[in-house]
Amino acid sequence: MFDLSSIGIGYGSLLMLVLMIGLLLTGMQLAFVTGLVAVIFTFGWFGPEVLPLITSRIYSFVSGYVFLAVPMFVLMAALLDRSGIARDLFDAMKKVARNIRGGVAVQTLLVAVLLASMSGVIGGETVLLGILALPQMLRLGYDRKLAIGTTCAGGALGTMLPPSIVLIIYGLTASVSIGDLFKASFLPAAILALLYIVYVLVRCYLNPSLAPLPTAEELAEDEAKDINFKKALLFPMLSVAVVLGSIYSGIASITEASALGVVGIAISAAIRGELNWNMLKESSIATLRTCGMIIWIGIGASALVGVYNLMGGIDFVSDGILAMSGGSPMGTILIMMAVLFVLGMFLDWVGVALLTMPIFVPIVVGLGFDPIWFGVVFCMNMQVSFLSPPFGPAAFYLKSVAPKDISLGEIFSALVPFICLQVVALALLIMFPQLALWWK
Repeated sequence: MFDLSSIGIGYGSLLMLVLMIGLLLTGMQLAFVTGLVAVIFTFGWFGPEVLPLITSRIYSFVSGYVFLAVPMFVLMAALLDRSGIARDLFDAMKKVARNIRGGVAVQTLLVAVLLASMSGVIGGETVLLGILALPQMLRLGYDRKLAIGTTCAGGALGTMLPPSIVLIIYGLTASVSIGDLFKASFLPAAILALLYIVYVLVRCYLNPSLAPLPTAEELAEDEAKDINFKKALLFPMLSVAVVLGSIYSGIASITEASALGVVGIAISAAIRGELNWNMLKESSIATLRTCGMIIWIGIGASALVGVYNLMGGIDFVSDGILAMSGGSPMGTILIMMAVLFVLGMFLDWVGVALLTMPIFVPIVVGLGFDPIWFGVVFCMNMQVSFLSPPFGPAAFYLKSVAPKDISLGEIFSALVPFICLQVVALALLIMFPQLALWWK
């Protein structure tokens, strides 16, 4: 067999990248691409005797106790998607901003914040808002792009607001406290949501035709609906209080709090008379599919990063980034942001996190930056990737439930202002780290 180590780490890194891109272009899934490349370089660079070191790295990834929080939060989101809690919450929130121009869009964003604080998974939130909010805004005569952008960007807030699955995976990869990450992400996420709300209100104020006020008949129709405002808010607020309250107060760990959240949503659905065997079955299957994808990507990425680390690749990348930035700490961070942004356009966020964070986090710590702050910065960067073409997943989630006359191109064009707001929020977070570290 050809000795790959003879080509050196520079050409070895290039060969690894070319091989990954080539395999991805064949349509092979990222998890299998990374795993196959890891095996090829293990045998070609070191020989078969090193293979047990790779398997031990995989085992350490999948056997972490905190990792149990991921399927719990995904199951919590799946149960929430199939209950009527979100629908009642959306109907109840009409009373908050119905007389404000752009009020339904603001209402959509407020509901998105509450849903994100309950589950931390963007797919279900985007689909729910696409079913509940988008048709109503279009029916009321809202500008199509404003309605689409608000719905899609609001649904993606689950990546920032705790209990975000993105933060949990980062915490596992970077070996930092997930509870601290949750505390650090809250204010930046709130700032991003506030930027969305201000943008909507300012645009509607400058151009009232974008968001007509509801007519007297429509207001009367809403009033006629038998909506118990307190009851509609009770279950969501109770769920948020149980999960986040138990974490922030130190009563429960992340894993324990995630289990409490599942129990809380299940009890809420049972009280509402919605819990049944079919609901549990569908939620469990959806959870297994999502977590299976995350685990397989994690296995492949852990193997690849382990091999690359043994090759000396992490030192090679670190030296290369520092050389490109001229030794400037902030320049290094900006290069990392550019790399994450480009990768996020083509790869799933799980793959981006597991492939880059083992390399980036030691560099960040070595430069004197707080890894908790960098975790929130990474999460904000992934916010951009969820909306960015060509593979922004939030756009595809919305397309799956949007009216047929709304094209994918129209969704992406509607998201441009919200991507710009995400970049503004990311810049603020980089310039003012205390936005994430205020609690320390």
